[in-house]
Amino acid sequence: MFLRAAALLSSLAATAAQTPSPTASGWSTTLAGTPTSFRSVFTIPASADEGADLLPNINDPAAVDAQAVCPGYKASQVQSDERGVSAVLTLAGAPCSVYGNDVEVLNLRVEYQSKDRLAVTIEPAFLDASNSSQYVLPEELIPRPGAEDGYGDLDLKFDWADEPSFWFSVTRGSTGDVIFTTKGTHLIFEDQFIEFVNTLPEDYNLYGLGERIHGLRLNNNFTATIYAADVGDPIDRNLYGSHPFYLETRYVNKSSSSSDGGSPFQSYSHGVYLRNIHGMEVVLKPTNLTWRSLGGSIDMFFFDGPTQAEVTKQYQTSAIGLPAMQSYWAFGYHQCRWGYHNWTELRGIVESMKAFDIPLETIWLDIDYMDQYRDFTLDPVTFSPSAVADFFGWLHGNNQHFVPIVDSAIYIPNPTNASDAYDTYMRGNESGVFMTNPDGSQYIGAVWPGYTVFPDWMSTNGVSWWVKEMVEWHKEVPFSGFWLDMSEVSSFCVGSCGTGNVTMNPVHPPFALPGEVGNIIFDFPEGFGVTNATEAASASAGASSQNPPQPPATTTSTTSYLRSVPTPGQRNVNYPPYVLDNVQGDLAVHAVSPNATHENGMQEYDAHNIFGHQIINATYQGLLSVFPGKRPFIIGRSTFAGSGKWAGHWGGDNASKFMYMRFSIPQALSFSLFGIPMFGVDTCGFNGNSDAELCSRWMQLSAFFPFYRNHNTLSANPQEPFRWESVASASRTAMHIRYSLLPYMYTLFHSAHTTGSTVMRALSWEFPNEPQLAGVDTQFMLGPSILVTPVLEPQVSTVMGVFPGIIDGESWYDWYTGERVEAAAGVNTSIPAPLGHIPVFIRGGSVLPLQEPGYTTTDSRKNPWGLIVALSSSGDAYGSLYVDDGESLEPEDTLEIVFTAMKGQLHVELQGGYKDTNALGNVTIMGVTGNVGAVTLNDLSVESSKVDYSQDTGVLTLSGLNDLTSGGAWQGAWTLTWAA
Repeated sequence: MFLRAAALLSSLAATAAQTPSPTASGWSTTLAGTPTSFRSVFTIPASADEGADLLPNINDPAAVDAQAVCPGYKASQVQSDERGVSAVLTLAGAPCSVYGNDVEVLNLRVEYQSKDRLAVTIEPAFLDASNSSQYVLPEELIPRPGAEDGYGDLDLKFDWADEPSFWFSVTRGSTGDVIFTTKGTHLIFEDQFIEFVNTLPEDYNLYGLGERIHGLRLNNNFTATIYAADVGDPIDRNLYGSHPFYLETRYVNKSSSSSDGGSPFQSYSHGVYLRNIHGMEVVLKPTNLTWRSLGGSIDMFFFDGPTQAEVTKQYQTSAIGLPAMQSYWAFGYHQCRWGYHNWTELRGIVESMKAFDIPLETIWLDIDYMDQYRDFTLDPVTFSPSAVADFFGWLHGNNQHFVPIVDSAIYIPNPTNASDAYDTYMRGNESGVFMTNPDGSQYIGAVWPGYTVFPDWMSTNGVSWWVKEMVEWHKEVPFSGFWLDMSEVSSFCVGSCGTGNVTMNPVHPPFALPGEVGNIIFDFPEGFGVTNATEAASASAGASSQNPPQPPATTTSTTSYLRSVPTPGQRNVNYPPYVLDNVQGDLAVHAVSPNATHENGMQEYDAHNIFGHQIINATYQGLLSVFPGKRPFIIGRSTFAGSGKWAGHWGGDNASKFMYMRFSIPQALSFSLFGIPMFGVDTCGFNGNSDAELCSRWMQLSAFFPFYRNHNTLSANPQEPFRWESVASASRTAMHIRYSLLPYMYTLFHSAHTTGSTVMRALSWEFPNEPQLAGVDTQFMLGPSILVTPVLEPQVSTVMGVFPGIIDGESWYDWYTGERVEAAAGVNTSIPAPLGHIPVFIRGGSVLPLQEPGYTTTDSRKNPWGLIVALSSSGDAYGSLYVDDGESLEPEDTLEIVFTAMKGQLHVELQGGYKDTNALGNVTIMGVTGNVGAVTLNDLSVESSKVDYSQDTGVLTLSGLNDLTSGGAWQGAWTLTWAA
């Protein structure tokens, strides 16, 4: 009933042909007219986004166990040398064809690629270009690490055998530990199903395999599905991104007791990356992992480590690319919501933030600003183009920025309504940049604006068309970066539902939008009824009136599940015989269908997981054209391995619940592993209503995440931090710390960008010899020196936290008082944390570069420098600072400063030509013992009135040093002395 004939597509093409070209009418990125009103808007029926009833194989009692019925392979023509192994693998028995058509002959290639990387590749031996059933991932889509020359010995060793069928192992030579083995299992390799199993020790510590909302350490009775899905942050299910990489850590007890009093344990970590872009599952059992992919090949890379830090660096530097260096302004505070109605309201939000003295760097807009939700447009009434110059002149005059949302689907205009013309589509259509159906007709799905088409990033003109649209739109709307949404890629209907229906455009999505009748939000955080009793009662009454009790169901039904079977020589891409445990069920639900086709003949089935990765790349190219020589700022929703070299990521549509605030920490730490350190979540929650307690706690927590943004949904209560005085106060407190630490955070990012180090770190990574930290994800480190222990539950005034490293002599200092923390090794300590206070601690042995906070990052960069020197138990400390212009892709001049404190002196050495004229304002030294003598900076005495020392707390504060460094704190090397 819903789908009609495709004949109207020819009418649309004819209309497009009659539309004046950009050269004839002048370039336009806005619509030709006002919002269409020639008829009522049609609502796509909800049934349009309902797929087939499918039962995931992991839950299907009738599912065939491929390990039990498939014969595996036998190896022949084996050749070995110092660089690796090659062999031919031939099916060891009759084809089983359980979830696809068996590939009877495979090639095995093992490469010792570098001193820390081993590659194992298994792929079809015979690739017929006319046979799309056998797919090998092209290197131009996802780069493949190659072998290096002259690297020396590799500690990882490859072994194999043929009993009962081909299996292989990877062993760490220095310890004899088998880190990966398929021994005792069969390799299954079919055109739509690949399965192999690797054994693991009991109670393994495994991290990664994203994206999902889950604890940092993965459970050993859990299925990790990797398939990009547009879904609002369910717990434990597949989400927006695809990252087939894991880190495993194993602990070895060196002795029954440690002779030096330190930890008796030593850890070894390694990494595993499966370079495969197909939908897949990794089934975690107590002693093994079962890998299942819907296609592609086995192209695995093993990273030797042996520490987490080394694994992450090896993965990024050799396999996926180093993270993008962010502009300095990106680390300021960002404010957004779905529901800012016009330029006036937006300006009011910016002014209110200033009035409450809450720093604001960037204001964002959700889809409200668009003309009928169409990319590269402005609503002609509410966000009038005539007001752009005034608004942006004022905003940019304040050194503040603007980032708009941009969706991943392009509206297809109604061919019967001349006022509906949409030039962005017309230009793309003329350039042939949209995906098609298998028969060559345009694939038409549905997203916010109605029936839409989808860019084909593999088409000849796809990227150049997108870049040009960005360049031209920036002339109308001077944005500072892009926020990419819906990029899984999402569609609100199954299949090409718009085929034959575009004369209905614009149409309404097949669900009620927030704020529409019957879709009012009454959800509040845990504990809201205790702290907000009156409001809770009112909300409960409202919810009851909107959603009256329903009588119990009186009928039952039995679901008949669709099960497909392999067809020789063919693939069923819409309904593959193996059913993934996909959060949306049918692969085509809320997504572009697997049979959507690219210009090069590839089907979306083979490339679905990298649409978000590719639009990020196209947008990166666009921003380079808009801002030549400047660092692009992109926050993307759907990511793949390597997306971090172009963009950051936010955690998606979370909820205003304490549990989602808690889960934001393992989310961020996982993306540290994935090489995307520019990560944050919708602070205070996206879905539902926040309250003062939750928002206070969350604003303070997110202040220590690299990407710091508050965002929530349409029709929920506003949650800007000035809405509650307690939240405003808590935000100011945390932001003061964040903005003070911006030089430290910026230095961490430079290190990540150049070496692959992490920014946010799990305690177990920074303190690798304490097994009890392996599952800790309620605390985290910001770099090596800052420990954050947030409150993650309602109605408490204390929080339990561990102080790691104490067993090995670490010292910790309270950020607020500078006093040394008294805590026992390996013990959870109760820490005071009243509302408005977030416990933050400094690791002994650290020198932290600071800068006096300003309202914006531009203001901050003009202010005096400061230093915190937190001495270790042996009286020394180390640190570094990186300085450049804060925005250039390749800065002409940089400055790198090294701080070394020992024996009552702080030595500063520097290298580089970047000129910074800001003076040094103050230095705080923690952990000072004994008497303090005359304080000097080089040969200049520091006046006693500027010296404050407490033997009780061990804190020495030097203030008002500006005159001694008036030419700039980093004009040359210097030594600060305070020892008696």
